[in-house]
Amino acid sequence: MSARSKARKQTLDLLYESDIRGSLAADLLVLRDIPDEGPDARPIRDFTKALIGGITENRRKIDELIATYAQGWDMDRLPAVDRNILRLAIYEIIWSDDVEDAVAIDEALNLARDLSTDESAGYIHGVLGRISTIKASIAR
Repeated sequence: MSARSKARKQTLDLLYESDIRGSLAADLLVLRDIPDEGPDARPIRDFTKALIGGITENRRKIDELIATYAQGWDMDRLPAVDRNILRLAIYEIIWSDDVEDAVAIDEALNLARDLSTDESAGYIHGVLGRISTIKASIAR
């Protein structure tokens, strides 16, 4: 697993926890970032910090996109892991210029296959494919 894939997984873990706890992912990031010393060291990757920062900054717009393009699903009805995979991938597709859409989608599908259901991966692929095709028309 690449360093960026690990950072995405770490980001998803933080997003999922914040969703379940009803807290801000940025606050959890600060609490979870334990320095590189001692047996309890769990440093947060720089790429994870950048993803959490970007998702936090654009969360309202990301959630609007999910609500609009996740046809047949309310935000509250989407499984928490799927909702947060979508948040991560949509952020990368729309706002992260150094990640190709295909990479963001592929990484999201890998997370969905590992952590959710086969049906979720297909559904996520459809939503992200649609977002990717219209991203030029989405106001950043």
